[in-house]
Amino acid sequence: MAPKSETNTTTTTATSDSTTTTFTSIDPFYHILNTLPFSIIRPPRLRLKLPTLTLPSSMTVFSLVLFTYFMVVSGVVYDVIVEPPGIGSAQDPHTGAVKPVVFLSGRVNGQYIIEGLSSGFMFLVGGVGIIMMDLALDKNRDKSVKVSYATAGVTSIVIAYVMTMLFIRIKIPGYLW
Repeated sequence: MAPKSETNTTTTTATSDSTTTTFTSIDPFYHILNTLPFSIIRPPRLRLKLPTLTLPSSMTVFSLVLFTYFMVVSGVVYDVIVEPPGIGSAQDPHTGAVKPVVFLSGRVNGQYIIEGLSSGFMFLVGGVGIIMMDLALDKNRDKSVKVSYATAGVTSIVIAYVMTMLFIRIKIPGYLW
């Protein structure tokens, strides 16, 4: 046997004409409030135009996705929740002078705001390098443009990798040696 429907629908047919009315509620006040005003007042015929929404361009979507990627890998959510300082400071043991520190050394689960933004920027440079290498594979481009894209892409990836490894060595002393 098939299960019963959750909604109670009753269909009534008038005997004088062949119109069918479907009620989705058994509440009498709902029916009174639904039919009484419209039997006295006629709603106006509005000729409203639906607003036309144009799709954003592909570069707009790409920029939005790239910006979102940068914000996520930079640790902006962490920065909003924990509210770390923008930059740290450390006292030089020899001179006693206070100098600024960008990386929170020795703590893997903590970061300064500038540390996260600089690491996120390096990840972004590496991602743009991969995109440039993909653009170098386009068959419709001139050979010199392909070489330029490939060179810029490889250079971006190498710079991002080297700088990220440098950031890790500063962040965790004695790691990866």
